[in-house]
Amino acid sequence: LVMSASLTFEQSYSGVDGDSASSTEIYAILSSLSNIPIKQGIAVTGSVNQKGEIQPIGGVNEKIEGFFDVCKSKRLTGEQGVIIPHQNVPDLLLRPDVIDAVNKRKFHIYPIKTINEGIEILTGMPAGRRLSNGKFAKGSVMAAVDEKLMAMALMLQRFGRDKQDDEEQPERETNKTSSIPTKRKTPRRS
Repeated sequence: LVMSASLTFEQSYSGVDGDSASSTEIYAILSSLSNIPIKQGIAVTGSVNQKGEIQPIGGVNEKIEGFFDVCKSKRLTGEQGVIIPHQNVPDLLLRPDVIDAVNKRKFHIYPIKTINEGIEILTGMPAGRRLSNGKFAKGSVMAAVDEKLMAMALMLQRFGRDKQDDEEQPERETNKTSSIPTKRKTPRRS
């Protein structure tokens, strides 16, 4: 199966704009393909490179504090938090109320290095490693993604065969009828 997904984000390393949602888009694609829901109490920020490594972003404090304020206004449950690039940990200068909530485990900050680490936090399931047989470990997110991609490949393969059969069908019918002699009436001219 040949498959392509293309996402483009403008690169920016200051403020709260740019490509800092690119990892979030990958998590959405993985969730959709695997049919495994993502926890809705966890915000995500971080750009990602071609190897699946999370890259640093700008405005990390503002992003964390903004999401914290939303969660606090709705009630902190201990399930909420923010996934951030591990490289941004030295940049953290959070307000005392955020630090207090983190220390009391009412709010979480998850520094990560890879997409796999993030998908495990967001789904509560192992990401999955490729085994020596080429498949992913059962019960993992990547195994579910792989299963869906295989199902899509088989569907496309069947569709291609069905389309080919449909195109060949009129030719067979033409060959059958062409061997039968028929009389044609010629239209009268007035």
